[in-house]
Amino acid sequence: MANPYVDHNLALLAQLRGILLAMGESGQVSEESHELFLERFDDLLMRLPDVPEERHLGQDLICQVFHRYPQIAHLVPRDLLWFFGGDCLHFMPDDEIALFQALEERRHEAEENDEPFDWNREKQLLAMPDQQSRH
Repeated sequence: MANPYVDHNLALLAQLRGILLAMGESGQVSEESHELFLERFDDLLMRLPDVPEERHLGQDLICQVFHRYPQIAHLVPRDLLWFFGGDCLHFMPDDEIALFQALEERRHEAEENDEPFDWNREKQLLAMPDQQSRH
């Protein structure tokens, strides 16, 4: 059964993998350890669709991205930090965690009511009041 939430995060992981691949191709990182890291990353991409509950590998890899590749930390999609949770949440400020908690509550409510849920649209709607109050 397709899970749009997992699919959304798989797409973000694929995007992040592309960034990591480009770093290796440009010679910005040690090639051997980088290749091993990409192999682990690919393993996550293959396993996650079948076992989305098994997120510990993702937590570890995302945290390693911040430690191994700090120059791209700002490019890591925030949704992935929330999706994997655990230690990944240390890289999110409290207000961002609150936003994602509200988003998660909306997602669960929609699932309980068998309603469609568009993660990106809902995230924009939740962020809108904060943006309006700043102007």
